[in-house]
Amino acid sequence: MKAVGKYIVITEIIEQHKTESGILLTSDDSNQLRYKKGIIVVPGTDVSVVKKDDVVFYDKNAGHKMMLNEEMVTIISERDIVIVL
Repeated sequence: MKAVGKYIVITEIIEQHKTESGILLTSDDSNQLRYKKGIIVVPGTDVSVVKKDDVVFYDKNAGHKMMLNEEMVTIISERDIVIVL
């Protein structure tokens, strides 16, 4: 599989947040956070800022989801990435 141009294939990382009382909350679209966390599966052919297996934060409204090899992935543009860890 090869991503073309500035497109990047990522897998979303579901984060759990703990309240002060110890209750675990999972981060989803109903959460008020603006960014989601993901791991780069395949960077596009023209992507120079990130590489495979980088962990990134990206705009939660960016890209689209699709099934690849029995796994749900998200396709985003390089410009949608705001932080590389």
